[in-house]
Amino acid sequence: MVAVRPERAPVWLRGLVDKLRAGEGDARVKAMLGPRVPQTPGEDQAAVLIVFAGDPEAEELPEDARVLITHRTPSMRSHSGQMAFPGGHIDATDTGPVAAALREAYEETGLAPERVVPLAVMGQVKTGGSRRLVRPVVAYAPDPGEVYPASELETDDVFFVPIRDLVDPANRAKLGWKHWTGPTFWARDYLIWGFTGILLAVVLELAGWVRAWDERPGDLYEALARSRNREL
Repeated sequence: MVAVRPERAPVWLRGLVDKLRAGEGDARVKAMLGPRVPQTPGEDQAAVLIVFAGDPEAEELPEDARVLITHRTPSMRSHSGQMAFPGGHIDATDTGPVAAALREAYEETGLAPERVVPLAVMGQVKTGGSRRLVRPVVAYAPDPGEVYPASELETDDVFFVPIRDLVDPANRAKLGWKHWTGPTFWARDYLIWGFTGILLAVVLELAGWVRAWDERPGDLYEALARSRNREL
């Protein structure tokens, strides 16, 4: 079993880690996904890694604070063209969701597990697309090294998004279709939405980094059509 090490979080991440360990945010994530999929519990099936990087000596959010994101290859059978945190199925050889998240991140992005410090594990969530039960793992990489599409069958773009860009009101929107709307983010002309957008929105909110933005709902399909996602 891979242990979480909350005491190794840099000062600027400690407030977020404390809230995650207290279970704050779990109900918010489920409520935002609820209109798409009922949140019924079960055995963990998958894990994703929300890994931050940035100045380890900073006491407040540093200028170089960033989070790792991937673009799923449009030819994938599921979630094709979507933006996602590294992650995937928990294999029988994994010792749990933390081990699975670290392994998947290495396989997809080249991020070596020894460079990553797991800090907290969020509550289980059932996703809207695949209906899988997922455990988000929040982590910190003081020196992540180079990341890249290590498995081009799964990801064709991998990069760190600056937190300052994600909280910029110009890069945020609330988009949806039918009876569901959710938070979305623009990054390098990609649109981050769905499960990943919800997790990102909740984490940024808990960390206290959110700036006021226009929350009037817009059309998801129109935004996807002008994005680089190639989902449509």
